[in-house]
Amino acid sequence: MRLLIHEKSYRRNQPAIDALGPAVELLLIDDTGEIRAGGEAVSVDDARPQAAWANTDTFFSGAGRPFMTAVLKSPDLKWVQSGAAGFDNPVFGQIVQKGARLTTSHGQAVGMADYVMWGVLDVLQDGPARRAAQAAHDWTRRPFREIAGTRWVVFGFGAIGQGVAVRARAFGAHVTGVRRNPAPEPCADRIAAPSELLDLLPDADVWVLAAPATAETRHVAGAEAFSRMKPGSILVNVGRGALVDEPALLAALDRDAPAHAVLDVFEAEPQPADGPFWDHPKVTLTPHSSGMSAGNPVRNDATFLENLRRFLAGDPLEGEARPEDVLAK
Repeated sequence: MRLLIHEKSYRRNQPAIDALGPAVELLLIDDTGEIRAGGEAVSVDDARPQAAWANTDTFFSGAGRPFMTAVLKSPDLKWVQSGAAGFDNPVFGQIVQKGARLTTSHGQAVGMADYVMWGVLDVLQDGPARRAAQAAHDWTRRPFREIAGTRWVVFGFGAIGQGVAVRARAFGAHVTGVRRNPAPEPCADRIAAPSELLDLLPDADVWVLAAPATAETRHVAGAEAFSRMKPGSILVNVGRGALVDEPALLAALDRDAPAHAVLDVFEAEPQPADGPFWDHPKVTLTPHSSGMSAGNPVRNDATFLENLRRFLAGDPLEGEARPEDVLAK
């Protein structure tokens, strides 16, 4: 099997990959986008990978475009492992349309759940005012809100949402997970259907968006939803920018419902320099980085290696995306 993989990813996992022997023929791509097989340069047209490991080594370097060009041009492509949890990027639709299988990863869920807790705690404890007081050498003690007793609604209750729930409940919060699957979940106080969302928001102190972008979730956080949120509540979006109607959010912030938004994702990325969220006093903005924790590459590599073993053995793959979900508009 011809495997296209970034050389950095290969070096991290070299013993495990080499142990597979001649079953894996390596196509190594470097930061410049050069592909080599057996030490010889190979063009994107001639690479013809059957499998590919698409992760941050690839996407955040000069390898990104030639990597995907080689993948999409390959008539032999069978499987792509993604280091992302979502699949709304159009390139994933192109991969599936070729008849290849797409598997995703939830390695970033741990860091993203930590990020959510950081964002909420910073709002509840008025972190900006504390930092301003320190900078001003102002010895003023400030009261703050506790997480204990708060009610959280987590929209999208997969690995990320469940990680948030475990952490929030450890602080004493009540957590309702919102998802299509009605089965109970030990880490949630309640599981609700998406159709119940609007009725949950009036009691929610924190609303976390951790769902993928689909036709059903687009602008789920819109004017009607914001009209149901209570004053003083907090919105956190670590899902996708398309989940939030941004003009409606700006209007809602003016009404203090929500009182603050922690936003890691946006409809336009990167945000334009003159965008309204950069300097908004009720917004915490980060550049789509909530999953960039130190442990993420290790967990994603482990997922890839397990699926590589499964692919070679003909076993079911973990985290395989349904083509109809990837192609849904």
